[in-house]
Amino acid sequence: MLRTPDFPFPDEKSFFRFPSVRDATPEGIVAVGGDLSPGMLLSAYRQGIFPWFSEGDPLMWWSPDPRFVMFPENIRVSKSMKRILKRKNYRVTLDSDFVSVIGHCKIVKRKKQEGTWITGEMKNAYIELHKMGYAHSVETFIDGELSGGLYGISLGSCFFGESMFSLYPDASKIALILLVWRLFDAGFTMVDCQVYTPHLERMGAENISRETFLRKLEEGLKRDTLRGCWGKEFADFPESRAYNSLFL
Repeated sequence: MLRTPDFPFPDEKSFFRFPSVRDATPEGIVAVGGDLSPGMLLSAYRQGIFPWFSEGDPLMWWSPDPRFVMFPENIRVSKSMKRILKRKNYRVTLDSDFVSVIGHCKIVKRKKQEGTWITGEMKNAYIELHKMGYAHSVETFIDGELSGGLYGISLGSCFFGESMFSLYPDASKIALILLVWRLFDAGFTMVDCQVYTPHLERMGAENISRETFLRKLEEGLKRDTLRGCWGKEFADFPESRAYNSLFL
């Protein structure tokens, strides 16, 4: 599959059939080319595929084996993070400023990483999915300033994490923990973290085989997708059973 000027631009109601992920390269590349239309992006996630490429490179679609995921019921919160959460010197919101979150994810530098894989084209594509109610953001505010957050895609009972950033120590961890607790309360079954990172492993994420991931994805997609603004649907943070359990 190669990108051409006349490649179709499927809408959110269209389904684009990618090559089988079982024919991916050893690195996990399924296809090259196409576009970042709503139809292609949503079709990709439904088939266990996500886009990942750098500015100037061809658009590449991935489905690595193993797949790094977090099951909401297995999230681990360290004693130090529990102390941070109990301070309540922060405010966390859902879908209050998606554009700023993805903008910060694009520009904030990360250790051992040069440049960014969030191109201008990709940023605009996910903003469009946010307007459609599929892409969501979590924002952590400290002293009234946006200090960390993350964004991803929701389909069925699965949340596909895309990127996170921190301008203040542990701000993104606060966002992730409260999001996962909220997802657990709402009946979500899996958070796709895509590829391994040590800090997410410490928080409970784990590698599973691609086949296991596809089975769990298939089950998760049988559930209705919670679309729209989660700030209204999920109510205010941090009211969740898991959060409140910290104070019992």
